[in-house]
Amino acid sequence: MEQTQNSTMTTPPGLKGVVVADTRTGDVRGEEGFYHFREYSAVELARSRSFEDVCHLMLEGTLPTPAQSQVLQDRLAQASVLPHGLLEVLLDVARTGPDRASLARLRTAVSHLGALEGFGPTYGADPAQVRADVLRLVGAVPVIQAALYRLRHGLEPLPARPELGAAGSWLWMLTGEEPSAQHSRAITAYLTSTVDHGFSASTFAARVVTSAGSDVASAVCAAIGTFAGPLHGGAPDRALDSLDEIGSPERASDWVRDKVAGGERIMGFGHAVYRVMDPRAAMLREIAQDLGGPLADLAVRVEQEVIDALAELKPGRALHTNVEYYAGVVMEQCGIPREMFTPTFATARVVGWGAHILEQAQESKIFRPSARYVGPQAPAPVPGTSS
Repeated sequence: MEQTQNSTMTTPPGLKGVVVADTRTGDVRGEEGFYHFREYSAVELARSRSFEDVCHLMLEGTLPTPAQSQVLQDRLAQASVLPHGLLEVLLDVARTGPDRASLARLRTAVSHLGALEGFGPTYGADPAQVRADVLRLVGAVPVIQAALYRLRHGLEPLPARPELGAAGSWLWMLTGEEPSAQHSRAITAYLTSTVDHGFSASTFAARVVTSAGSDVASAVCAAIGTFAGPLHGGAPDRALDSLDEIGSPERASDWVRDKVAGGERIMGFGHAVYRVMDPRAAMLREIAQDLGGPLADLAVRVEQEVIDALAELKPGRALHTNVEYYAGVVMEQCGIPREMFTPTFATARVVGWGAHILEQAQESKIFRPSARYVGPQAPAPVPGTSS
């Protein structure tokens, strides 16, 4: 960073490497290929604990006892019931935009829910009320998303089924069928592994809004809008689209060369933080292989071809497999519609956004960075009006 005469600092583009806050939620150690939630390995939690347990860890700070877990499950079950006033508008919202604009529809619905239920400012609020608002959205977001999807396709929305667990209930609400235990375990691992991931763009957006003292729904809407970008959460479906385009391992190298020559980004490869393989991708690759089938075989074979081609075309760049590549494969294997890949990601990430909102709400300083003016010299004379 460069210090200037008026005591401001010029930071790298995108604030890369700049620490802007303290957090107890977790961290990403990109050089090691390791990340954690609180003090625990996130991948180990994803392999061994339920989504609800990790939700408790992120929002309350500890892994729950059985009694605490039950209390949280009961609260989330209550929070999953949508008010009549929201249900009345969901059909109209569901009809808007293209199929893959799911997050835009979710953002609209969350905004309406916040207004309908009078979410108040976090500034000066009782921490218990802020936590209740966060839990309301953690419980409601999956139900809203599934309802919007089903309404858009002429199907009746389905209520959550907490007894199936978060992943099982999500699959049920989308498909109307009880998922197999294997599919529930696979999606549980995916959801749990993606609840948080350091100071991502959407997390930062949520914290910026909260730093202004705004309400939880507004902060989550800002996060959703950021998350919808193809450079952030909107990549699992595009990564699988790329796999469809490639078709066979033999075509992978030429496909990559054509894309790179055209200045296009290869979705599912490369990460802003990791300099080794994304640990989430490594875990999901194992899950995809356990689920089996031709898609998993194709993905594994194409992966190496793409990595080899990128290493040749972009020497010195650490372009390894990231979470989106195998996330799309696993969701496809478990029957999640492609337009709902990124919304599934958001179903998990709302927990991390909530944890950061709770943390930021305890601070009193608003985020107020500066910008460097690079326009024409001021002040310039204002021209007179023409007669």
